[in-house]
Amino acid sequence: MKPVLVVGGGAGGLMAALIAAQNGARVILLEKNEKTGKKIYITGKGRCNLTNLCSGEVFFDNVISNSRFMYSSYHALDSEATIELFHNLGLKTKVERGGRVFPASDMSASVTDALREAVKKSGVNVILSSRVKRIIQNEGAFSAVELEDGTIMEGGACVLATGGMSYPATGSTGDGYGMVKELGHTVTKLIPSLVGLRTVENFVSELEGLSLKNVRLIMKSGGKKRYDEQGEMLFTRRGISGPLVLTLSSVCADELSRSNDIKLFIDLKPALDEQQLDKRITTDFNDNINKDYVNAIDRLLPSKLIPVVVRLSGIDPHRKVNLISRVERMTLVKLLKAFPLTYKCTGGFEEAVITKGGIKVKEVDPASMESKLVKGLFFAGEILDVDALTGGFNLQIAWSTGYAAGSAAARYVFGI
Repeated sequence: MKPVLVVGGGAGGLMAALIAAQNGARVILLEKNEKTGKKIYITGKGRCNLTNLCSGEVFFDNVISNSRFMYSSYHALDSEATIELFHNLGLKTKVERGGRVFPASDMSASVTDALREAVKKSGVNVILSSRVKRIIQNEGAFSAVELEDGTIMEGGACVLATGGMSYPATGSTGDGYGMVKELGHTVTKLIPSLVGLRTVENFVSELEGLSLKNVRLIMKSGGKKRYDEQGEMLFTRRGISGPLVLTLSSVCADELSRSNDIKLFIDLKPALDEQQLDKRITTDFNDNINKDYVNAIDRLLPSKLIPVVVRLSGIDPHRKVNLISRVERMTLVKLLKAFPLTYKCTGGFEEAVITKGGIKVKEVDPASMESKLVKGLFFAGEILDVDALTGGFNLQIAWSTGYAAGSAAARYVFGI
């Protein structure tokens, strides 16, 4: 019996290799890096948010691209089954806010160690520092892979799990896309997603590290509102990031990639309308009647933000607040309700958590992850045109598709 060849040792590849081996197949895993699971190490800020303990409905609501494609594979291995699988591998987990599931150790290495040990025990032959250059087919069926050094390795089936293009330092450099295009597959537009945004304004560098909670982030494209959500965000050296921004970068990825007329606004006081905010500012001014303007809004804003707001308001920072006119006060009100930022670009694939786009899912069987163009060729993980919001959902996509692909590849080599 020829082996199942798994190309790529990330989350989807490791899961596929493990499940194929547990189903009795001989498995060879080919990884171009010096170790498997490099990208898993950095997920969840090094803690590895490995899934989300939520209902199926919530899971599909959080899958932004092609959620229907995930129905079969997710129901074969949903979040509860994923947690049970990892528990059986000896990994202890814990559930945090929003259903996020982490290893109890708070270390992503615990996840990779559990997978590596399980893969080893199941008899998978892991070959490191081995880069696949080409997928070879014969009369519409998979037959072999060609390595970078020219070696031809035959197999009975292949699971391609080479990832996307995000965090290329971990090995995600889009290798698989060229391979599948040679086989006739369509690769949809590739866009960095779950990524910070860079802005034109230089003052953001002054605000680097400032975290804002309970604010609204609004995006307008061509003058039309495209995004309006409340939550948390933060300033970076060259722009903005945090949960609100990452979500925006996912749901508005296409517009961000093509529009030159994008404006961003932060409502710093979403709980108050303009009239209520004006009353609040008036009260603060009355309580600090002999203070300079710059020193009279310290209860209203984080200290780091005050100098920037003062400059943007155009009001003399050293004017006594009792001399500030209503018109000037309303300028401040409008600024706090719509703090402006001009979009420049995203942080690119170097900073993106995931890649939006990939192999067109209409060309893939959703139950088995088998190519509809090449028999015996299966896909798992980020190489597919499926992506989700933060919260453990993208790793769940990798686990579910890897499970489906590994199971189906094993059946394929046994002729079942």
